[in-house]
Amino acid sequence: MNQQTLSMRLERVAAHVPADARLADIGSDHAYLPVALMRRGAIAAAVAGEVALTPLRSAERTVRENGLEQWITVRLANGLAAIEPGDGITAISLCGMGGETIRDILDSGKARLSGRERLILQPNGGEQPLRQWLMDNGYRILCEEVLRENRFDYEIIVAERDGPVTYTAEELYFGPLQMQARSPAFLTKWQRLLRHKQQTLTHFARARQAVPEEKAEEIARQARWITELLN
Repeated sequence: MNQQTLSMRLERVAAHVPADARLADIGSDHAYLPVALMRRGAIAAAVAGEVALTPLRSAERTVRENGLEQWITVRLANGLAAIEPGDGITAISLCGMGGETIRDILDSGKARLSGRERLILQPNGGEQPLRQWLMDNGYRILCEEVLRENRFDYEIIVAERDGPVTYTAEELYFGPLQMQARSPAFLTKWQRLLRHKQQTLTHFARARQAVPEEKAEEIARQARWITELLN
């Protein structure tokens, strides 16, 4: 993957960035996403935010090598602190971190959200608490997809503020739109996870030490939901 060719995962994220957006890519790493979009003429400007110096330097190098310093600003900042009022941001991407981490970044940076931005989120697990935050803060999920790359299942969640929004517990767990669409990648992911949950319950049953009842009940409930979903 480089500034010309994105991974399949980042290509799918890129597809959800609106045309001519002013993008804030938080946790930008090498800034591959904003640089690729800028080179394609797909966005108007971007901010690449990084909390650590090493990836910040990588992002600066990518932007410099492509001659895009005029259009892409690289900032060392924690989460949404990379966004400044004058940026006029219309889309925010947060990719490649846990759903809880993305949720915490959004929550601690709420003051920097105008509520008019599109959120393009690619959590590595922890989708349920992230969807919970979106619902609690009036964000409607516009699009969801599952893709498999390098033996990992990735989810992309696209949301805009349109509240109030209500999702059921199952919709928060599986994704409201994915439950309806039932794509092959989505069904395959949950077949795999069902096997994993069933194995976990078998281990619990054989365990010498008692497993907390609450934990066992939670996994049993999830296994039941997945079974119902797949049938």
